[in-house]
Amino acid sequence: MSTSLSPAPVPRLVDQFEHGLDAPICLTWELTYACNLSCVHCLSSSGKRDPRELSTQQCKDIIDELERMQVFYVNIGGGEPTVRSDFWELVDYATEHHVGVKFSTNGVKITPTVAAKLAASDYVDVQISLDGATAQVNDAVRGPGSFAMAIRALENLSEAGFTDAKISVVVTRHNVDQLDEFKALADRYGATLRITRLRPSGRGADVWDELHPTAAQQVQLYDWLVARGEGILTGDSFFHLSGLGQPGALAGLNLCGAGRVVCLIDPVGDVYACPFAIHDRFLAGNILSDSGFQNVWQNSKLFRELREPQSAGACGSCDHYDGCRGGCMAAKFFTGLPMDGPDPECVQGYGEPALALERSKPKPSGDHSRAGGRKAPVPLTLLTRPPGPRVAGGPAPKTLCNESPV
Repeated sequence: MSTSLSPAPVPRLVDQFEHGLDAPICLTWELTYACNLSCVHCLSSSGKRDPRELSTQQCKDIIDELERMQVFYVNIGGGEPTVRSDFWELVDYATEHHVGVKFSTNGVKITPTVAAKLAASDYVDVQISLDGATAQVNDAVRGPGSFAMAIRALENLSEAGFTDAKISVVVTRHNVDQLDEFKALADRYGATLRITRLRPSGRGADVWDELHPTAAQQVQLYDWLVARGEGILTGDSFFHLSGLGQPGALAGLNLCGAGRVVCLIDPVGDVYACPFAIHDRFLAGNILSDSGFQNVWQNSKLFRELREPQSAGACGSCDHYDGCRGGCMAAKFFTGLPMDGPDPECVQGYGEPALALERSKPKPSGDHSRAGGRKAPVPLTLLTRPPGPRVAGGPAPKTLCNESPV
């Protein structure tokens, strides 16, 4: 008599994610903190370039490692990544080495020539950041002239034949009423709408109280996503809304992927668990000093801890816990709430009493904002600094960090 062994059960995908993967599905890579804008909610407090920024060769070494690890793609951001003089060289190097590139930009460098180059590539995805469907709403957050700059980039991409650009929107209380208008803009330029959650990270910590959607607007956003959200990209931004309906009603992962399936590499090679948690508390290591990205990803103490079973904490008795899993780690941390407590925007209202208490709100580990506060966008046509040595007795030259990055 012959017997056959039953195949071992295949773990659920969410269980594999929760315990971490050998390589991230994707990672966010901030190439530079230099930026021509000073958006009030910038998660990395960008503006000035860090003089320790990774060199071209060091970036290529990282790409080689990502290829060996079979990372699907990198989401490149900043700062404004296109202001790096080697940006296009690095994009070409990544795609040549089987690492797809998705990059976020405010559109400052998306000229007709660049748009044509992008249209010729099958491995590059472009996200244009826009936080208002009108100049009045957008420019209040991103700076005067930034709406026109983004629309010009979308026009250039559309006219060059670039298909399926993304319009990336951070939802605030001032633009949540414009969701239909954002969708119409995307349709006009043959683009896809991508909406994300406002996190109290970076400069966003200073404006979160006045910009994050109200409780009523959270319901409005949920209803819009359920009714109109087909084809709208959200990633894992809104799993905290799951308590308003049945688990699975919203597309996207209802699990914090920090250190499990995603992470962040910053301009100097520091690796953080999450793009929205740039703080020493979530620093896993450094690519240069800790033997490369793979070693940090697979062996760092922080990432091992995040891949252990997590306590439901105060949310364990909530009927909606399986839907939202306690919400966003970064949102809780930067609003000074307990990590095992409810999300500050908990749709059942459990975050509101916690926000009303006296709290100590952590500050980001670094602030790269330009001196003098938020400024208007740098024009596309720029003066260059004249060459030549400093004249004796003349004014000291500006530092590289404070100069215009474009």
